[in-house]
Amino acid sequence: MDEPAAGRERTESVLDYPIPAPSALEPPPEWSRLRQTCPVAKVRLPSGDEASLLTRYADVKQVLADPRFRPALNSPDAARVSDNESGGVFSSPLVTALDLENHQQWRRMVGKWFTAKRITALRPAIEAMAEQLVDDMVAAGPTADLKSALGFPLPVWVICDMLGVSENDRDKFASWSNALLSLTRFTQAEMDVAQAEFDAYMAGHIAATRENPGEDLISELIAAADAEGQVMTDIVLLNTAQGLLLAGHETTSNMIGKMVGMLLADRSRWERLLADRTLVRTAVEEALRMDANPSFGLPRFIDADIEVGEVAVPQRTTLVCNIGAANRDENAFDNAAEMDLARTPNPHLAFGSGGSSCLGQSLARTELQAVLEVLLRRLPTLELAVPAEDLERVDGLVVGGLKELPVRW
Repeated sequence: MDEPAAGRERTESVLDYPIPAPSALEPPPEWSRLRQTCPVAKVRLPSGDEASLLTRYADVKQVLADPRFRPALNSPDAARVSDNESGGVFSSPLVTALDLENHQQWRRMVGKWFTAKRITALRPAIEAMAEQLVDDMVAAGPTADLKSALGFPLPVWVICDMLGVSENDRDKFASWSNALLSLTRFTQAEMDVAQAEFDAYMAGHIAATRENPGEDLISELIAAADAEGQVMTDIVLLNTAQGLLLAGHETTSNMIGKMVGMLLADRSRWERLLADRTLVRTAVEEALRMDANPSFGLPRFIDADIEVGEVAVPQRTTLVCNIGAANRDENAFDNAAEMDLARTPNPHLAFGSGGSSCLGQSLARTELQAVLEVLLRRLPTLELAVPAEDLERVDGLVVGGLKELPVRW
């Protein structure tokens, strides 16, 4: 039998996944090797189960766009992600409930909340909150942890406002999201407690909203279902709220810190934005593309034989689409390893692809742009308070981020 050609190799060695990186803002060198020589790599997940890792842009986009392959890892043959009994968030009732036949109907109803018109209307309030948080940070200055002072509270305030819950409960929401997104940090018992507390809180809020509807998303979903002669069940509302919490708070909160960290790690980037504020939008997109620690990745359990990267992948395989590696693919982006603040077009996969792409991507973009605009205007002298190589990653969670972002001005 002929030896496999380079690029068609499927390595027999098994890599531990996630793959460690040399520093918080830099990708693992292994990504580049895998893209070049091993498009479908065997990996061992934190659970101990094996999966196949995709690192090429075209392959990741192909799998994410294929409606046959869904994110719920609830099949007995699917790999478990986390090192706990439940197998992690991708095996949870949340993902399963939102992965049913009526998924597109659910997306259509929830998507009405994320229209361009509505998100544009939200921007002044988001900018005002960012201004207030910067005021508080400056008052306590001249140094701060940007993550805890701005990156954490802004997205959770947005989600609390969207769900119609009190922003005074934001610490609870952050605690719940950390536990529910655990890979190795929390025990199953701790995750169960977090899930039970969140369920009880939201059940009470949903009941109160049914009695006294407002202008929040929960109220709108109930009204939209009523208008179509349907009933929006409590379980769907609860799962919607949990999905928004996990996707809308944790990922954006971490991205604020990583984005600012990347821009300040090479301060010529910050200086360029100060000189040309029209680059804010493209700079945000490039930060999303360059994110070297975006998340665990997007898993897909395939129930049909397919070919990926010229490699035959049998059915009943769990694939992990590594978004960070795909976004640095030299075959998809010119000078892929360089951060180009004016890059356009920029078809990165930070928000996924196809029918399951992130519903809240317009909101996330708005928050990131608003934060960057406010910081450039208010703190032009902003700089890292520690060397970039001393920044530390958050470990043990499905999402990636920095433990803190020390800055001064």
